[in-house]
Amino acid sequence: DRENTIIHHLINQGGRPEEFTRYDKTVYWESSKNNPESPTFEKGPAAVMIKAPDFYAESISFVNDWGTQSTSGPQALAMHSNADRVALNDCRLRSFQDTWRTPSDETSRNYARNCLIEGAVDYMYDGGDVFVEHSTFYNVRAGSVIVAPNHGPNVKYGYVLSDCTIDGNTQSGDGRTKLGRPWKQAPRAVWLNTLVLIPIDPAGWGDMGAVPAVFADYNSRDRYGNPLDLSARKTRYSVRDRKTGETWEAESKATLTPEEAAAYTYEAVIRPDEGWDPRSMTTPLPAPAGLTYSGGLLSWQPVDGASGYIVYDGDSIIAVTETTEMAVPRVGNSLKVRAVNKYGVKGLPAQ
Repeated sequence: DRENTIIHHLINQGGRPEEFTRYDKTVYWESSKNNPESPTFEKGPAAVMIKAPDFYAESISFVNDWGTQSTSGPQALAMHSNADRVALNDCRLRSFQDTWRTPSDETSRNYARNCLIEGAVDYMYDGGDVFVEHSTFYNVRAGSVIVAPNHGPNVKYGYVLSDCTIDGNTQSGDGRTKLGRPWKQAPRAVWLNTLVLIPIDPAGWGDMGAVPAVFADYNSRDRYGNPLDLSARKTRYSVRDRKTGETWEAESKATLTPEEAAAYTYEAVIRPDEGWDPRSMTTPLPAPAGLTYSGGLLSWQPVDGASGYIVYDGDSIIAVTETTEMAVPRVGNSLKVRAVNKYGVKGLPAQ
């Protein structure tokens, strides 16, 4: 489970130690990817970097210890999923600044379900078509900013955050948390049917380095199910050219009609008809029926779609098998069996 299965590393993107004043300079420089004497030299700044397509993870925490321990910048990614067809199920991504970097490639797709994504500054950012559903975005400071997308002209949907929850610690309850800000190009992000458990900035969005193609939330509601007032959502963005100093403003869309919101579906964003269907991968198989234990023999009925079964005594795995019966001479706690589908996803338990 993700509480006990943790892939973590201490690494950051920082420059020389004299440039840093907010935390222990020794630890900061020792863990910087820019330090030639560090084992992390030129290797990050992500705890985990995914560079190959068809990656799947379930019930794992990915943590950048720099972010969680210092609760400070600079960049300290828990994950950079820079590939097409990346799926996360029941995972945690934890850091402070830039927790999850999504693909830089415009044609790549990422998917997350039942996940917890934690951070404070632009903690889901970059590009690709990314569909996140039934997940929690957890803010860990006052004035947090959740997403900072960067989408080019070939990206049709961008970030689609569907049926998710926005939550956070005590500091995040100051009413200044923002749904996101536009990093570069013409970013896209929509929040659909969001449960908002902490107060957020009425404007919803902030300025950064671009004008979004669309930054909108639809059917956002509070913990009691009441619709949020979206009338003050930001629609005008200011941009400053770093080279020339020139500034300008432009309008962007902040609201969706029901018909527009209905277009941001899993099928449209992920395109399962092209052969990759992570939602079906992450759907657990039913519990095996007919589980019996008699005379030291444990047996159960087969589950359609199962590639195998995990047998537990209490919380300990005692066998992985493709059969539907096995000898268990002694039982220390209680027996249970879970089917496993062809992607390795655990099914519901029978006990």
